[in-house]
Amino acid sequence: MADSTSIHVLLVEDDRRLAELTREYLERHGVVVSWESDGARGLAEALRHRFDAVLLDLMLPGLDGIEVCRRLRERSDVPILMLTAKGEEADRVLGLELGADDYLPKPFSPRELLARLRAAVRRARGQAGPARPALELGDLRLDPGDRSVRVGGRAVELTGYEFELLRALVERAGRVLGREQLIELAGGDPAEAFDRSVDVHISRLRAKLGDDAAQPRRIKTVRGAGYQYLRPEDA
Repeated sequence: MADSTSIHVLLVEDDRRLAELTREYLERHGVVVSWESDGARGLAEALRHRFDAVLLDLMLPGLDGIEVCRRLRERSDVPILMLTAKGEEADRVLGLELGADDYLPKPFSPRELLARLRAAVRRARGQAGPARPALELGDLRLDPGDRSVRVGGRAVELTGYEFELLRALVERAGRVLGREQLIELAGGDPAEAFDRSVDVHISRLRAKLGDDAAQPRRIKTVRGAGYQYLRPEDA
C-alpha cells in the first residue's frame, strides 16, 4: 500500500500567504500540493485530475466553497476537507450535508491538518485498520476489501467517512454507540467535533440507504445516547 509520501492534494485557498505556508509545511512531510486561488478554477482542477484529497476554503472569490463542494461531490468521491473561519457552524453543517468528509476551523495547526489529511486518505484507501471480511446484515452487504456497500443488490456510493461510520455501526449491530464513540471508531477526533457533525453524516447515510428516521429499519436514534444499527429481527 502507498504511504503518505504518495499523497497528492489540491488546496483551494485565496489567501496566498496561508496557501504558501500550508503548502510548504505539507510538502516538507511528503505531500504533493497543487494550489488554486478561486473556486471555479479549483473545481475544474479537481475534476480534471485524480487527487487523494481536496482542501477547500469556504470563503472563495467567484464560486464559493459550498458550491464547489456541492458540484464536486455530484461527480467525485474524493475526500473533501473544509477550511472554515471560527464560528461558522452553519456553513460547516451545510458543507457536511453536501458531502464534505471533515472540517478544520481557522486558524488551524498545520500539524493537525496533516493528521486529518492522512486520516481522510487512509479511510478512502481502506487503510484505516486491518483487513476485515465482508459483513452481511439482512439485505445489506458491506465489504471493507473494496470499500463497497450494497443494499438489496443495489450499489450505494459513500464517502470515506460515511463508510467508516456505517462499518462501525454494522460491526456492532444492536449496540447503542454514542457520538464521540462513533467519531473515534470512524477515525476522527472527538475533541474537535461539534454537536451536529455526526448527526449530519448519519442523516446522509440514512438517505443513501433508503432509511426513514421516523420509522427506521436500519439506523435508530436513541435519544440522549446515540445511534444503533438495528438487526433484522429488531427492525
